[in-house]
Amino acid sequence: MRIRPMQDSDMPAMVDLWVESWRDAMPQIDFEARRGWFAERIGGLRSEGVSVFVAEDDDGLAGFVTIDERSGHLDQLAAARRNWGRGVGVALLDHAKASSPSGVRLEVNAGNARAVRFYEREGFVRTGEGVSAASGLPLHHYAWAP
Repeated sequence: MRIRPMQDSDMPAMVDLWVESWRDAMPQIDFEARRGWFAERIGGLRSEGVSVFVAEDDDGLAGFVTIDERSGHLDQLAAARRNWGRGVGVALLDHAKASSPSGVRLEVNAGNARAVRFYEREGFVRTGEGVSAASGLPLHHYAWAP
């Protein structure tokens, strides 16, 4: 597996991967209907100077992460379902941490138990609560400091 900066040509595979991973994580939300939102979100983040990195393996796109290297905000992290439990998420998260050595902060859907366990296992500490503007669901705020 290798991690590299996102290219425009990665967008279709990223959208598919995002829908697939969220559909499994939170089936009560129609992520298929949010394809356009996600593509616009990534485009907006990139135009704001947020770094987007993709992981590739022999089977194609394995995952992706966004990190604002100025603020340390991680907005998106996803691994292809075929790679769950194989270290892709950890590798992408480690890449984000290295890109933002002063710390990383993020929000997680409170009902996404798999993601909550992942971030806590990787050294993130819950710092607060909130509500998602997109879904209205509760969020946990997390931070990691080196």
